[in-house]
Amino acid sequence: MCLSVPGKIISLYKNEEGISLAKVDFGGVSREVCAEMISGIKEGDYVLVHVGYIISKIDEKEAIETIRDIEKISEMDQEV
Repeated sequence: MCLSVPGKIISLYKNEEGISLAKVDFGGVSREVCAEMISGIKEGDYVLVHVGYIISKIDEKEAIETIRDIEKISEMDQEV
């Protein structure tokens, strides 16, 4: 089973080797991820990230719903 996590692009840039990277916010935690596999993304877009790579752009509404679902699961886990 594969799991991808939705996040919001904060910034896009290239590293010293010219690899496209993005700083992505995952509900208050930001991480640097590879943006080489996808084109046409920009700051403010919501994306799905799998093992450090952006694999697709997603609709903002869908992203927010998924983030809320993940938060609910986390809350249920903490209650146990």
